[in-house]
Amino acid sequence: MKNFVQEGHVLDYTPGTAVSSGAVVVIGARVGIAVADIAAGSTGALRVKGVVELAKLAADTPAQGALLYWDDANDRLTTTASGNTLAGYAAKAAGAGATTVWLHLNA
Repeated sequence: MKNFVQEGHVLDYTPGTAVSSGAVVVIGARVGIAVADIAAGSTGALRVKGVVELAKLAADTPAQGALLYWDDANDRLTTTASGNTLAGYAAKAAGAGATTVWLHLNA
């Protein structure tokens, strides 16, 4: 196929400020995860497909498949859509009190 560019699991990203490996980055209406540290003004890689484990609001109890949103103000995932960025869905359930959840990115 002549117009194929890449798989799209990882995208190039150039931040205005430094980004640490594993940090969530809001890119438009989606999120990406820094694959490695990215210096301000340098191009690095953001994972935008796959499953990652991230912090979540402990009171939320997402079932497998529930939509998850990135709460940028509190650096965690939540099931609350209002004011947050859609990040993907829960790859497996996470009960009350759990502080992390498996996120299937941007699906």
